[in-house]
Amino acid sequence: MTNQILIERIFSGRRAELKRIILLQALSCFLEKGIEATTIEMIRDRAEASVGVIYHHFKNKEGIISALFFAALDDQSQRREEALLQATSLQQGIISIVESYIDWVEQNPDFASFLYTARLNITENNASEELQLRNQQRNQALMAWFQQQQDFAILQKIPHELLLSLVIGATESYCRAWLSNKVKTSPQQYKSVLAQSAWNALIHL
Repeated sequence: MTNQILIERIFSGRRAELKRIILLQALSCFLEKGIEATTIEMIRDRAEASVGVIYHHFKNKEGIISALFFAALDDQSQRREEALLQATSLQQGIISIVESYIDWVEQNPDFASFLYTARLNITENNASEELQLRNQQRNQALMAWFQQQQDFAILQKIPHELLLSLVIGATESYCRAWLSNKVKTSPQQYKSVLAQSAWNALIHL
């Protein structure tokens, strides 16, 4: 149900109904069979749509992968932006980034798993430039928020390209392990620890 809610947030309206069906069934195939093993025919059978309709909406399998990937990325970014609106200091902002990331992963585990597994495919196909552009835009918006904070000087000694890795790196690593069943404890249980460790990583450099 959460998968459908996310897709409906990104692809809204009655005209996008068939597109949503195709994307949801494709996501199920990718998670069950793997991205490489999934074929257009498998997606067609699950979605009960013709290959022609699928090609009309997405051109090819890579187009479906890209649509799912960027839908998840946009939804995750929106969650972070909403969390930052509530933060009134740099420390609160760093903590909100980590906490909103964990909340998003726990609420959308299928899409989170897909984001991790599909990234290589995205970087190797025609969507790599779009990914790079979107990452730049998100990072610029994040840096602009940081620069508005009174204690921004804390971050000035940290290279911009390293900053987000310091903030979210440990959290992402743990979430990956949780999604792949390498660890059993939910990241929600460690949210405050991960958030505080991200802040400590910045101020103790």
